[in-house]
Amino acid sequence: MSWFYVFIASIFEISWAVGLKYSEGFTQLRASIFTVITMILSYVFLSLGVKTLPIGTAYAVWTGIGAVGTAIYGMIYFNEPRDLIRVFFIFLIVIGIIGLRLTYKTN
Repeated sequence: MSWFYVFIASIFEISWAVGLKYSEGFTQLRASIFTVITMILSYVFLSLGVKTLPIGTAYAVWTGIGAVGTAIYGMIYFNEPRDLIRVFFIFLIVIGIIGLRLTYKTN
């Protein structure tokens, strides 16, 4: 269940990162409220995950999924660069996330 919590936290991580863009420096009320709520939810679910997972592993997976998801969202919706080298490095983050998950052993 802990990995599920970290995954949900990561989805909220992507949501609040994207919300920052839409909040335009916290000048847009609805987007700002959305951003703050998803920040809180992201931390709540991460805290549930780290009850049993090592903090370093959970944090790395949380931020990794958040970074990858936000980068992909930016490419799709904000027309951010899609160069091969950028996609390659995003792929390396995904490999790191998978590696951390596969090498995690319960005590």
